[in-house]
Amino acid sequence: MFNFIRNIGPTELIIIGVILAIFFGSKKIAGLGKSAGEATREFKKIKKEMSRAVDEVKSQPVETKKED
Repeated sequence: MFNFIRNIGPTELIIIGVILAIFFGSKKIAGLGKSAGEATREFKKIKKEMSRAVDEVKSQPVETKKED
């Protein structure tokens, strides 16, 4: 579906950036970039916490019930 993205070169990226700057202004684009960076950091933090929790669960011994 998004195979066309692989064919985008540096020239096309520059053109897209200029068009975005014209439409939205450089301050809004900078704010969007900052927000995207913060979101990426938050996702990485959550991923690390989830991995740590899964590792803790895996390292705990399995308790089995004994029937009388």
